[in-house]
Amino acid sequence: MLDAGRTETLLEVNNIEVIYNHVILVLKGVSLSVPKGGITALLGGNGAGKTTTLKAISNLLHSERGEVTKGSVMYRGERVQDLDPAALVKKGVIQVMEGRHCFEHLTIEENLMTGAFTRRDGKAAVERDLEMVYDYFPRLRERRKSQAGYTSGGEQQMCAIGRALMSRPETILLDEPSMGLAPQLVEQIFEIVKAVNEGEGTSFLLAEQNTNVALRYAHYGYILENGRVVMDGPAADLRENPDVKEFYLGMSDDGRKSFRDVRSYRRRKRWLA
Repeated sequence: MLDAGRTETLLEVNNIEVIYNHVILVLKGVSLSVPKGGITALLGGNGAGKTTTLKAISNLLHSERGEVTKGSVMYRGERVQDLDPAALVKKGVIQVMEGRHCFEHLTIEENLMTGAFTRRDGKAAVERDLEMVYDYFPRLRERRKSQAGYTSGGEQQMCAIGRALMSRPETILLDEPSMGLAPQLVEQIFEIVKAVNEGEGTSFLLAEQNTNVALRYAHYGYILENGRVVMDGPAADLRENPDVKEFYLGMSDDGRKSFRDVRSYRRRKRWLA
């Protein structure tokens, strides 16, 4: 179990606001932290601001006419929000984008090798890490010569995570790893994330709509609604919280309910007050 009281904080997001097109306020004072060696979950429904938070950290907002207008993003005590994404990768922070982005015309192995492009520690070290990725993702070893565009969604997600690992990151920002995958594959992906976290010491900040599975693998969680953090705490505590059970896990004291049934104005007002 990760001891938050004794663990170094790697990433700190301090009260950031994000505006798109100079007028659309998307994030409204979001703060969070990611400890070294931890798996931190950023939870919430579609449109809550999860992806925008990750892009604010990885400095990918400008391509979408977005900008951080208030607050700060710190990594190892250094302000990093003005760095370009490549410079942030060199500092050990890389984002795995939503949607399993691969170079479709390249093979799986060629995709993985692109992740090592910024490294300067020699061919032997890169080859060792390629074997390490194949050890975590045996399916990629089997498909290493296959063109990525002709592999399955699960294999492409594995490829995207493996490519990030090839950069030897200290922290991975993982956006919606379960999207579009069958439940069995989702479990497999999260098991691999857990194994990489424990085996390599890689820290994760993962944005995920699948609250149920995320809270089983994360150490700590933040819940976003409408661009604000409305709740945070150890993952085990959030799993047992009655509001989280009702709103996000579909459970209440009366048994399982639909999201539409439980999201009453009275409960919502009390929670967000």
